[in-house]
Amino acid sequence: MQVTMTVNGKSYTRDVEPRLLLVDFIRSELALTGTNIGCDTSQCGACTIHLNGKAVKSCTVFAVQAAGAELTTIEGLAGTGLHPMQQAFWDKHGLQCGYCTPGMIMTAVKLVERHGGTLSEEEIRHGLAGNLCRCTGYQNIVKAVQQAATEMGGGD
Repeated sequence: MQVTMTVNGKSYTRDVEPRLLLVDFIRSELALTGTNIGCDTSQCGACTIHLNGKAVKSCTVFAVQAAGAELTTIEGLAGTGLHPMQQAFWDKHGLQCGYCTPGMIMTAVKLVERHGGTLSEEEIRHGLAGNLCRCTGYQNIVKAVQQAATEMGGGD
């Protein structure tokens, strides 16, 4: 099947098998390897992207289901420079190995956009519950999201 979608502001058309997962399309067909494959069971969140403005685990979507969609991956989040969430993860040491970081950042951006600039630690932890980090213990991740939330301002 032929699919066309916009990824990070650029239109792509490719022939794909109907069973190709979106995460594999992003990594293999588009060579955007910031989106990671962590568990193949949709539990870890390492593959989280923005699909039509929502944070989605791309291992749960077939590429054909994203036909006509607009996607943003970690590579397209900032444009030029770093997005405030990326900068906050850097500033607050919200990562260690970095494997979960792209998905964590993509989820956190939508969490802040949805809920605004003042999020409690509990709200952040709840909002990131679908993203697993095996290295950090989450304290600095929470601090990073709080910093970015302040910088990003209000929500909807």
